[in-house]
Amino acid sequence: MIIVFVAYIIVLIGIVAYSARRSKTNDDFVLGGKKISGFSLALSERATGESAWLLLGLTGIAYSEGMAAIWIAIGCVSGILFLWTFLAEPLQKLTAETGALTVPGLFSKKFKGTQRSFGILSSLIIIFFFVLYIAAQFSGAGKIFNDTFNIDPFWGMVIGSALVTVYTMLGGFITVVATDAFQAVLMVVTCVVLPIVALGIAATYNISIAEAMANADYFVPLNSTSVKQATGGLLIVNGLSWAFGYTGQPQLLTRMMAMRNKKETRQSRWLAVIWTLLAYIGAFMIGIIGYKLVVAGALGDAASSVANDAEKILPAMVMTLLNPILAGILLSGAVSAMMSTASSQLMVVSSSMTEDFYLHVTRRKIEEKRMLALNKILTLVVGLVGFLLAITMEDTVYGLVSYAWSGIGASFGPAIVLLIFWKKFSRAGVFASLITGTLSAVIWKTWLADPTGVSERLASYLLALFMAILFSLLVPEKAPRNASQISTK
Repeated sequence: MIIVFVAYIIVLIGIVAYSARRSKTNDDFVLGGKKISGFSLALSERATGESAWLLLGLTGIAYSEGMAAIWIAIGCVSGILFLWTFLAEPLQKLTAETGALTVPGLFSKKFKGTQRSFGILSSLIIIFFFVLYIAAQFSGAGKIFNDTFNIDPFWGMVIGSALVTVYTMLGGFITVVATDAFQAVLMVVTCVVLPIVALGIAATYNISIAEAMANADYFVPLNSTSVKQATGGLLIVNGLSWAFGYTGQPQLLTRMMAMRNKKETRQSRWLAVIWTLLAYIGAFMIGIIGYKLVVAGALGDAASSVANDAEKILPAMVMTLLNPILAGILLSGAVSAMMSTASSQLMVVSSSMTEDFYLHVTRRKIEEKRMLALNKILTLVVGLVGFLLAITMEDTVYGLVSYAWSGIGASFGPAIVLLIFWKKFSRAGVFASLITGTLSAVIWKTWLADPTGVSERLASYLLALFMAILFSLLVPEKAPRNASQISTK
């Protein structure tokens, strides 16, 4: 198994070495310079969107909450389908018209004179939430290395964070997409192969998964006794609310922005949809089948680690049920989930710090080579900060991702949707979306989520959307939008 994992690392290094040579300019480093195929971008978007959250977080939730977790899966799949069906083409067109390199840049290019204000505000929001997001991925790496090779979680986080930070720093967006495409294949193989093997083993214990699912309660968690746990309709709404966040995640939207033309965007859509369906069905089934196998005693001593942390169910199943070679391949997929997302988030943060913050604060042009060097240095710094947070925070991967997802999605999501679909959207509405989404996510998560039972994902997004519409009506644009206005017909 160690040999297989080492082989995975060698292949990854080879991809990095090859792709890094294509990253020659700052535009290449930040958004790929239109050098990347649509299929690679689609695989990269999927690998980025489904991080350690999918293979550790969702499998853990499905293990602990049973069929009640299906609403989370449906919410995520719905958000992905909406993103690729309704936002991908307009984003590609808007990027081609404006020349924006980042998501905040889309707003600045459409509303003249807002470059500095939008850039600084957006970059601060991205830095705050994405550093937490990166920390979640590094924390997931610690769990995987601990359960796989019995490496102390601290050193597992050191290995994972160092690998991601270094290869991201070397080649930027082009390298990240190249490695993501490879890692996306490993991830979906893990989500397809492991449930099939687990179903076969469950049959030897006379466990009927189909019967268990048919008789399951879709509203009450399997082994949760918390009176605060949302049930019934509220549980469904909270689960489905994951869909909202997809409209505002810069690490995903930049893949659509980097598409070369409309035809590639449409072709890539089908690859993204098929990957999503296979991965989510598989990840959900891993948690459901894993619970039944633990109850039946099929995982032996490995079940003890899952008892303390449900997010360890996938590594426990892989180590117990599979031969070393196959286990090494599938666990490489779990590591890939962490690395693909963390690398993309490192890119978003570093590019936002340079393109949206530094340039607007200093108000001076920087030569190409210095800008490229600054991006690489900031990538290294952000990786270090994410690692430090990962070793000091005690929240779960699911919890950290949910919080960061809510804040970013609520801040940028309503603004992106309204920018594309509503002609009356104004710069005041953008400010309202960014500020309301950020503050409401923090306030709701801290003080209101538990008492109300309503997730910060749902509350913060709806509040930000309402305020964005309200302020656009109260403070409309004084002049017509520029000629590059995207068509909403």
